[in-house]
Amino acid sequence: MPYLFEFTYHNPTQIVFGPNSFAKLGSLVPAEARVLLLYGGGSIKGNGVYDKVIATLAGREVVEFAGVEPNPTLETLSAAVDLAKRQKIDFILGVGGGSVSDGAKYIACAALYDGDGWDIVSGRHFPKVALPVGIVLTLPATGSESNVGAVVTRKATHEKRVFYVPPARPRFAILNPEVMSSLPDRQLENGVVDAFVHVCEQYLTYPVGALVQDGYAEAVMKALKTLADTFEQRRETAWQQNLMWAANQALCGIIGVGVPSDWVTHRIAVELTALWGIDHGRTLSIIQPGLLRELIEPKRAKLEQMGRNVFGLADPSAEDTIAAIEAFYRSLHVPVHLREAGIAEPDAADRVLAAVRAHGNAALGTHAEVDDAKTERIIRRACA
Repeated sequence: MPYLFEFTYHNPTQIVFGPNSFAKLGSLVPAEARVLLLYGGGSIKGNGVYDKVIATLAGREVVEFAGVEPNPTLETLSAAVDLAKRQKIDFILGVGGGSVSDGAKYIACAALYDGDGWDIVSGRHFPKVALPVGIVLTLPATGSESNVGAVVTRKATHEKRVFYVPPARPRFAILNPEVMSSLPDRQLENGVVDAFVHVCEQYLTYPVGALVQDGYAEAVMKALKTLADTFEQRRETAWQQNLMWAANQALCGIIGVGVPSDWVTHRIAVELTALWGIDHGRTLSIIQPGLLRELIEPKRAKLEQMGRNVFGLADPSAEDTIAAIEAFYRSLHVPVHLREAGIAEPDAADRVLAAVRAHGNAALGTHAEVDDAKTERIIRRACA
């Protein structure tokens, strides 16, 4: 296969990384801005982040919107959009993890749109403009702080959609690893898994001779594997710095330029969150092993390469690598089957399959020629 070398790459998000990064926030938000301060359940008020952010915004008009939930819903974000319109907000500052970052991007677009906001999520409207967005990252996992993607769920219909809004790419992202000290283990586990699967979706396809992209992907995956192996060091600065940067690099766009990707794991896994509210990272660990076993032949060469270069296996088979991936997930205490997430409904697989079909994701094609029959087998492996 030839190297797919034609691509355009541009990522203008300014990353400010390190323990003193909060001090730069005041110079990044315009002095005359009317700021919508967006955050989640309020943990930032307990760990000191809120006070630091407010101090740096002194002199600006600040309107707060709290309560952005994990896997943000259209219903919650619509209330934030209404607030932004009423208050004539002209800058969105998200303080949180991937959900807050995703929500900030949606609000930035929907606040300048007079139609139904779901048009943006469902792809019926492609925004050309958006309010400027900045992010103070508190939970490394999704990389949303420096990319153009977002995920929003419509609670009324259990639809969880991925969409892309280039005008809302964050202008800057503050990455201060010290904020991770108060995070519960479950969120750190999810972050490692989420970042790992992001790389897998851009790597586990077929060889195209992309030495730089393959090498970079393998370096990020090896870093995440090391973080899992040294999870007992999760309160140490070096561990936290490496997770925050690895999660960002996993989905800032650089790994996937010029190479094939497929994202099938994500397209199926979103339904587990929509149906049962399972953490996003855990939905990925539930779906991926069975998916890799179903699609093992078209992915065999890259799985064997991954076994050698990421897991350090000698002459590995693709089957060996899948087993190593499962062991990696189990070392982080995340489920690799739906029942391990506490869902034992006898019709669970049928419900997931119905949702995937309803949302047009049953026959995704890709290099592995994923059709409805393969999708059903993948779901039944994970959920039956």
